Amino acid sequence: MADQQRPEYKFETLQIHAGYDLDPVHRARGIPIYASTSYVFNDSQDAADLFALKKAGNTYSRLTNPTVAALENRIAALEGGVAAVATSSGTAAIFNTIINICQAGDNIVATTFLYGGSVNMFKVTLPRLGINVHIVNSDNVEDLAAKFDEKTKAVFVETIGNPTYNIPNISGIAQAAHNHGIPVIVDNTFGMGGYLCRPIEHGADIVVHSITKWIGGHGLAIGGIVVDAGS
Repeated sequence: MADQQRPEYKFETLQIHAGYDLDPVHRARGIPIYASTSYVFNDSQDAADLFALKKAGNTYSRLTNPTVAALENRIAALEGGVAAVATSSGTAAIFNTIINICQAGDNIVATTFLYGGSVNMFKVTLPRLGINVHIVNSDNVEDLAAKFDEKTKAVFVETIGNPTYNIPNISGIAQAAHNHGIPVIVDNTFGMGGYLCRPIEHGADIVVHSITKWIGGHGLAIGGIVVDAGS
């Protein structure tokens, strides 16, 4: 479904078809689980070009895998993003997002109305790496913006707070953050994969999920995902 971003496709269509182009040979409707760690190359030049990132393709499953790519492309389509990266858990999605934006000496601003595992990461793990987190006991735009400084690299909120069920003003937070050149990260785990809310449409730059929850829906698998708005 190469044209998965066509605006006339509704959520119900995207969640079934987006992210997977039907194989012209086997034409199976279901997406297979590709258990391979490595891939076959046409020749040495093909391998060299793939590893040098001169063209797209699979090289090693730690980096890319057709099954994982289908998940990434589908969630990106559902969220209205340009691309996505799957991770081993929601916590891993948040951690990898932040360490790719911040380095030692930087900080992020976050509301306290977050999943406990995220709060623990912000209070314990990130400071060990030299990344400070200004945790604000509020989700009001003005209260969060008051903590911005020249070292602030991101603002972090949840679409629907876990477990407080607060709903922050994502549009207002995004406007205030963007005025300072700061990206906004939104944990949309409770947004049901973009069904209840698409934070990107409200100004978010990056969306993360614990796909263990609503997206998985069956308690059988742990995973996370990071969606880039392309902004």
